[in-house]
Amino acid sequence: MAVAARARPEDYFNAEQWRSLSERSTWRGLWLVAHCWGVIAIAMLVGAIWPLTIPFAVMVIGTRQLGLFVLMHDAAHATLHVNRRVNDWVGTWLCSAGLRQYRPYHLQHHRFVQQTEDPDLVLSAPFPISPASLARKVLRDLSGQTFYKQHFGHIAPAIRARASGESALHRFWLELAKDKRFLLSHALGFMVFAAAGGWWIWLVLWLLPIVCWLPLAVRIRNIAEHALLGKNQADPLRQARTTQANWLERTLIAPYWVNYHCEHHLFTKLPCWKLPVAHAILRQRGTTASMEVQPSYLTLLRLATAKTTHHATLT
Repeated sequence: MAVAARARPEDYFNAEQWRSLSERSTWRGLWLVAHCWGVIAIAMLVGAIWPLTIPFAVMVIGTRQLGLFVLMHDAAHATLHVNRRVNDWVGTWLCSAGLRQYRPYHLQHHRFVQQTEDPDLVLSAPFPISPASLARKVLRDLSGQTFYKQHFGHIAPAIRARASGESALHRFWLELAKDKRFLLSHALGFMVFAAAGGWWIWLVLWLLPIVCWLPLAVRIRNIAEHALLGKNQADPLRQARTTQANWLERTLIAPYWVNYHCEHHLFTKLPCWKLPVAHAILRQRGTTASMEVQPSYLTLLRLATAKTTHHATLT
């Protein structure tokens, strides 16, 4: 079992730089969580008042839903808050309830990044693909097919394979209950908004972004982080990718510095808000020339869709 090669902070930063970079904050992570929810609330309000803005609001909200996951990811690394109990509480209750299950899975990804044992390797393995293949994936994301497959795709096969004497309805409820946390939380949210007279706001400006824009943002993020880097990559500078992001990409695809993924893999103790600072220092010392860095998400997607074989168009 080959553990991925590691970078040593002392090879890239002096003691003062590393102390400043790795220092956790009692307030910055909390502010980012509040900011994320604040952007969601403002986008909901704007969409409710001016319905013509709903398509843009759906994209903004879906990206901030990804932002909550990004901040939960920081909590998984215990960098969201200086106090571990506060870190885990905020990560679980204000970002994503799946923190406890996500942490061991994600730490295995870091330990074996781009190695056979990496649980995320399947996300980057198919690339490059054809433009037509990516277009079909994007269509599945935007149409809600990806969402349905992830949350409810297990139900129909389980009904078909139900035990002898078991009714289809009984098996349906058993399978549906596997996602009960998701269903209960959204049912509660719907009831709260309905009681306030805004049931449609919950459906259109909270659930719809989860169904259509969040899966696409997650897909692009997954492609950007590790696709095309190769299996069993020995160089820690090239085990993950950093993608430069302009303001629109940060608004609609890459919230909270998630685009600085190479820096994150190199130095997992850094809070997300310190990653651009680390990148600037590495650029000044010339290290970024040896890193996998792309100038934009559009450039990256062009590289990821460079395959044009007949086999690729069938994926």
